[in-house]
Amino acid sequence: MKTVVLANQKGGVGKTTLAAHLAVAAERAGDGPCVLIDTDPQASLAAWWNGRASETPAFASTTLKALSEKRDALGQAGYTYAFIDTPPAITESIRTVIAQADFVLIPTRPSPHDLRAAGNTVELALVAGRSFAFAVTQAKPNSRLTVQAMAALSEHGIVAPSVVYDRVDYAASMIDGRTVLETDPKGRSAGEMAELWRFVKNRINDSKKTRKRAGTKDA
Repeated sequence: MKTVVLANQKGGVGKTTLAAHLAVAAERAGDGPCVLIDTDPQASLAAWWNGRASETPAFASTTLKALSEKRDALGQAGYTYAFIDTPPAITESIRTVIAQADFVLIPTRPSPHDLRAAGNTVELALVAGRSFAFAVTQAKPNSRLTVQAMAALSEHGIVAPSVVYDRVDYAASMIDGRTVLETDPKGRSAGEMAELWRFVKNRINDSKKTRKRAGTKDA
């Protein structure tokens, strides 16, 4: 099982939304079964899942102390991907979760303050030796700032080519435990999420190949 951690010390950047959407995107792409884990005390991801009618993706409750053991158990149970939501602010709990990651996705809004804040999460991923990438979220269509933000982020790491634009359908779909892939599967937002999942999956596979060439084992 591969573990994708959504992390950023900034709140409101879309970590919960991306965790839910990417898990659903992976399931719809035939890459499941997937499982969600919520380590944010606000438990927004858990609340979303509890309001969901579909049985997939699954949800697993755990504590930070038991996270490693739970991750192993889920892998043995046959899950292929786990998506972990994290709280804002850089804490010891974030370090613990990132240490369990195969890949860290850092959602970042295209604003100067958000760009500066992303650096702390990058540092945690680097210290832990984890592969990471940025995903630009809540972008305004046809905004020069979005292009500038992607250029600035690219100096510090890989940036997902799929930009997540600021559309009301993301929030609207989350109200009753769904995603845009289910409320409007042919819409632009659904296309963004499908493309973002393909990017994440490819990055995980590329990281795995790199580790094999280096003669190291997967975490």
